[in-house]
Amino acid sequence: MTNWFRQHAYALRSALTHLRAAPGNFLFNVLVVAIALSLPIAGLTILENIRPVASQLSIEPEVSVFLKPEMASADAANLQTPIKKTLKDLQINAKLRFVAKDKALATMEGTNSLAEVLATLGGNPLPDAFVISLSNSDSAKLEQLTTALRGLDHVDVVQVDSEWVKRLAALLHVAQMALLFLAGTLAVVVIVVIFNATRLQVISHQAEISVSRMLGATNSFIHKPYYYTGAMLGVLAGGLALGFVALSLQPLNQAIAEFAKLYASEFHLSPLGLLPSLGLIVVSKLLGLSGAYLSVRRQLSKIPH
Repeated sequence: MTNWFRQHAYALRSALTHLRAAPGNFLFNVLVVAIALSLPIAGLTILENIRPVASQLSIEPEVSVFLKPEMASADAANLQTPIKKTLKDLQINAKLRFVAKDKALATMEGTNSLAEVLATLGGNPLPDAFVISLSNSDSAKLEQLTTALRGLDHVDVVQVDSEWVKRLAALLHVAQMALLFLAGTLAVVVIVVIFNATRLQVISHQAEISVSRMLGATNSFIHKPYYYTGAMLGVLAGGLALGFVALSLQPLNQAIAEFAKLYASEFHLSPLGLLPSLGLIVVSKLLGLSGAYLSVRRQLSKIPH
């Protein structure tokens, strides 16, 4: 065990010695790999921020039935009977909820961004409404239901509220697939960059390697410093890429905040948490090791014993 630690300590010192001999090349490779890793990390950061918001949205179809504004709330509540009859005729098992205009106004006044706007109106501009929550099994009858509801007396607007949520879920799925493809492609690019950087290192140390072999050094002993170099390159590049993405979120959040104000909402992008960040650094380390492993094995096979 002592010998194992001694070999790895020597390999680490040797790797650091090689880096000090040519720090410019190493830092340039770190920068190139960091830029390549920044793209999938930025995509993952955006998806991870959107996912909680999307998961809170119901994908079950909902139909909002807005009544004519001049209709009194007492009369509006009585419209439940024809709506329930319509649901029964279409054999739809749904939840029906009445939302009085006064209650809807009170809810909106509780929102800071809307309270001032509503105060300037001087009255309640909202109509009474019914919200019908359907199960996914009844979604095929949605068009029939909306047509029947529009034909009822005192109904002003019938609106399907959940179609856009399904489109958002489908869009997120497409984005995830695109991100996986991008990450896979750039992982290959990272391995190629580290492969080439290690190859140049091995070529420049060819004489040193030949002497080590004559002194009885095994291939495993010769490989280790290059593995450490590849791993350090991957770790530093991963950390730098996370830093790039975190810094880029600041100006992006300013633009998002201005856009969100137009819709009376609040949203901002947060950097990845500690565990996902550590996981990405481990992945970038493995990519560095992979590139160094493939390069060293190939290049050392060309050096005569």
